[in-house]
Amino acid sequence: MNQPGRLWSALPAGALAWALLASPLPAQSVARVRMAENVRREPNGEVLARVEPSAVLPVVGRQDRWLQVDMEGWVWSRSLQVTDQEGFDLTVSEAQGENLREAPSGPILGRLGRGTLLREIERRPGWIKVRRRAWIWSASVVETSVSPDAPEEAGSSSDPGPRSAPSARRPGGFTAANAQVTALLSAPGGDTLARTAPGTEMEILGREGSWARVRLEGWVWVPPTEAGVAAEEDAGEGALTPADLSANPSGYRGRVVSWELQFISLERAEKVRTDFFEGEPFLLTRFGGGDGPFVYVALSPDRVQEGEGLLPLERLSVTGRVRTGASSLTGTPIIDLVALEHVREDP
Repeated sequence: MNQPGRLWSALPAGALAWALLASPLPAQSVARVRMAENVRREPNGEVLARVEPSAVLPVVGRQDRWLQVDMEGWVWSRSLQVTDQEGFDLTVSEAQGENLREAPSGPILGRLGRGTLLREIERRPGWIKVRRRAWIWSASVVETSVSPDAPEEAGSSSDPGPRSAPSARRPGGFTAANAQVTALLSAPGGDTLARTAPGTEMEILGREGSWARVRLEGWVWVPPTEAGVAAEEDAGEGALTPADLSANPSGYRGRVVSWELQFISLERAEKVRTDFFEGEPFLLTRFGGGDGPFVYVALSPDRVQEGEGLLPLERLSVTGRVRTGASSLTGTPIIDLVALEHVREDP
């Protein structure tokens, strides 16, 4: 059977390790694609993407002559849109579909069709790492076993070194070996978050195969921030709304507010917008959702990439300082961005 396909020239080691650890199959295996082939939503069902020869996909299930596999890679964020369908949080919105890449701006692994539903795994400015489980015709691949102790599972390219030995000090804990530094990863085979000094004590919270989820307690230096000041101001004076600002355009200037906003688009101010400097970037958003009042969130030049990585209709938790309660052109409140967080929808 010949179905559309290119998606996977090389699976990143970290993603391969994670997928293999999560596989429900007793024997861990991967599928190496022999010919151009479709990747489908279900056996002989809707085509989600294309894979090409030499693509390597972790096998997580099987049904008759079909293999269930995990696809993972990076997609340009402007070609994605936030959704809440079937437990997925993203969909491909570009009319002609979009490339799936090995890394941001990296080699093209394949192409996802328009409307393909995806799960977000990681985000960088302008790019989102996604994952989707799907099916492929087994006759188009060569399936090979992968040892659970293969070197790819060692963690990440940063080489975390030998695993720590269990601690005799207390149940459920261990101490980093005296002669080594242990890396803390974001997930089995994920990115390095930190490295512990020899002798550091950690509590084991759970296990996945040879991996252990741990707790490490300590202190870091965190100076006061404007976001922290915002929380104190709002707690002391009561939360403001865009309507409050519009009713008193100059009365709240300089006040810090924290709002949940829905992102619409990234804009550049025209000359007629006298509350901005010409060409100044700002986010066009709505307060509280699709029917709420508009709010302009001004961005400093060093934060434009944050705006470029946002998705249409995405919900954001925004802290900002009021520039004006009502812009001269449209009467819309303008705030200067202090802090921004993505609001993840409940599954």
